[in-house]
Amino acid sequence: MTTLMLIHGAYQGGWIWKPLATRLREAGHVVFAPSLDGCGERASQQRHGITISSQAEELAAFLEYEDLHDVVLVGTSVGGMVTLKVAELQRQRVSRLVLIDALALLDGERITDVVTPVRTVNTGTAVGVSPEARHKLLADLSPATATWAADRFGLHPIGVFSDAVELETFWDQSWDASVIACRAAHNPGEAHQRRCAEKLNARWHEMDAGHYPMLSHPAELMDLVLQG
Repeated sequence: MTTLMLIHGAYQGGWIWKPLATRLREAGHVVFAPSLDGCGERASQQRHGITISSQAEELAAFLEYEDLHDVVLVGTSVGGMVTLKVAELQRQRVSRLVLIDALALLDGERITDVVTPVRTVNTGTAVGVSPEARHKLLADLSPATATWAADRFGLHPIGVFSDAVELETFWDQSWDASVIACRAAHNPGEAHQRRCAEKLNARWHEMDAGHYPMLSHPAELMDLVLQG
């Protein structure tokens, strides 16, 4: 039995992990798939001051209060940054990292240094994408799955994109890590993920999938996540 925390990316919530989380739980694993502060069903909490660090601090506290150990942190897309920060804050509780098409920046870098997010909605505290942009992002999914996901896409706290990443000790430590790159995805790109894998001395996996393999290929992704 493995304990896993699944950390979602931009414009999403914990809901995006449902196909993968269901399979993992049916196999007897303990799975947490929280919606980050200001995301998913927590959109009403959007406000100034939400950053990668503040979202990570909340999850780090969750690990502590739930007294969880030997946790596998699984992060995707923008959630990769939250994953790294949670690992830095709770090194003693984390056994392994799995980064799926994930952003993994160095201390002081900003997400916009690597990718240009598709932003067509800006409320001042959060950003989002138009229905047309969502359609393009989800184009590789089946029509039914794409509709299901598009109905749940929302705004993401703007500070996550604008503020520099704070990782004072993460990259100086040794981690048991895997990087899973999706060949059909445009962001964050192979070069960025290769840099991450090299710096972490991580195992390298590739999938013939778009940016949302947890929706398009949950069974294959489950095998890779558990394989390490």
